[in-house]
Amino acid sequence: MADNGGQMAARRRTPFEYINIILIIVMVILCLAPLLHIASMSLSSNRAILSGEVSVLPRGINLEAYRKVFQDNSMLKSLGLTVLLTAGYTFLAMLMTIAAAYPLSKRLKGRSVFMFLILFTMFFSGGTIPDYLLIRGLHLTNHIGSLILPALINPFFLLILISFIRSLPPGLSEAAEMDGCSPMRTLTRIVLPLSMPAIATLSLFYAVGRWNGFMDALMYITNPKLYPIQLKLYQVIVNSMTNDPLSMQGDQLVSIMPESIKAASIMFATVPILIVYPWLQKYFISGVMLGSIKE
Repeated sequence: MADNGGQMAARRRTPFEYINIILIIVMVILCLAPLLHIASMSLSSNRAILSGEVSVLPRGINLEAYRKVFQDNSMLKSLGLTVLLTAGYTFLAMLMTIAAAYPLSKRLKGRSVFMFLILFTMFFSGGTIPDYLLIRGLHLTNHIGSLILPALINPFFLLILISFIRSLPPGLSEAAEMDGCSPMRTLTRIVLPLSMPAIATLSLFYAVGRWNGFMDALMYITNPKLYPIQLKLYQVIVNSMTNDPLSMQGDQLVSIMPESIKAASIMFATVPILIVYPWLQKYFISGVMLGSIKE
């Protein structure tokens, strides 16, 4: 009985914990409310939208907006292009980040110079116009490379990975080198498996950044066949003001509220990247929490 009483006492939450729970619930509601509102707008009838009845729950279920979105071939092509672009960019970005982080985590000759140059680019840049002139001078306008090459390495993510690799037990690498492992073999067999939480976390950040990328596509891409999904979504919103929200050809608009089309397009562009998170959740949580439990 005494043990049960002690366990019950141990389970009692403190007032501070209750306050934290309430704050977390409020934050979750604030984060979900806009997404639920957009989802409800995309599923609601024209009458409910016009009368302002839609909040976080749909009124008068209507799937016509999604039918129009999925019938638009240009939207589907933009989605497929963005999926391939995000996957390829994330792979190349992580490959380059790892290739730079591993030697810079060692006692490399001239390491301080390289670190200074990396830090310098975090705070100073040429600006938008010089960037555009550079891309145009390299003949990368209307080319998929303009969406990949300029942001291939994020300096902040590089510093995170350098710090993570340096925090690994040095004895493991030294033992591998004593056993005759080359630096490349040590990287692939020792460092990378131990760095999976950080790699998965940074991969998610790279992927989300590329998926949501808009300004670079707006500046460098004018060919509709190369529009990523965010630029296509921008076109949908702009064209909705002229009652032609779905395509540049203007062949699909009928009696649907532009707000419904815009909401359906936003959900169409948002849901795919949300699906990726559960696959990386365990690595993401480990990567975020690992620094707090190291001794």
